[in-house]
Amino acid sequence: MEYTIQELAQLSGVSTRTLRYYDEIGLLKPARTNEAGYRFYGQSEVDLLQQILFYRALDMKLATIQDIIQAPHFQHSEALKSHKAALLKRKEQLETILQTVEKTIISIEGERPMSNEEKFNGFKEKLIEDNENKYGQEIRSKYGDKTVDASNAKLMNMTEEQFQAMQQLEQQMFERLTEAMELGDATSDIAMEVAELHKRWLSFSWKEYSKEAHAGLAQMYIADERFTAYYDERNVVGATQFLHDAIVAYTSK
Repeated sequence: MEYTIQELAQLSGVSTRTLRYYDEIGLLKPARTNEAGYRFYGQSEVDLLQQILFYRALDMKLATIQDIIQAPHFQHSEALKSHKAALLKRKEQLETILQTVEKTIISIEGERPMSNEEKFNGFKEKLIEDNENKYGQEIRSKYGDKTVDASNAKLMNMTEEQFQAMQQLEQQMFERLTEAMELGDATSDIAMEVAELHKRWLSFSWKEYSKEAHAGLAQMYIADERFTAYYDERNVVGATQFLHDAIVAYTSK
């Protein structure tokens, strides 16, 4: 069975404009295009669109989706199993946030006081989930499951004050990083302060600190474009490299 672009749009809920864009970037090509330029999609394209929408539901970027579905060893059934596992995790996380909302409503209406720790559990779980989705494979490969699980557990056990302090410390680190970059010297006193702030920020989730692990993480920042993007997008291009250089100088003392 074939579908026109309008029929596929109606079937999937995706706009025809989006389908045309997917065609332009090579993410989802039609099975054929007739002489008049009309696009027609077959069952394979329908199944592939479903896969794309599953990945989009997980907030995955189109370029990443394209890399996955066009990989030589991509398997439909294995991808579905992966989607199921990821969606179950998302379901658990959303249920935790929903429970937090319900407890907050009850607390506000005076039926049952809510502890400050309870107010932040859902957000901490979301932070852990996001980190696992973005960097989990690389971090676990480098440091091992035991270390990462211990770090996640430490984060979940944070008090409200500790959680807020960690976020404020990260913001302070970014501000000082911007100032240090203006000087242009990754070994300056302010650059060393940035590295120290980064160390203190890590200590909120790391079970124990070591200079070797700190320097290793800095190397991962510049070796993996996802880490690089996180710091460069929060500051300016080159921020990740500067932070790496400052940490290397700091940990070599």
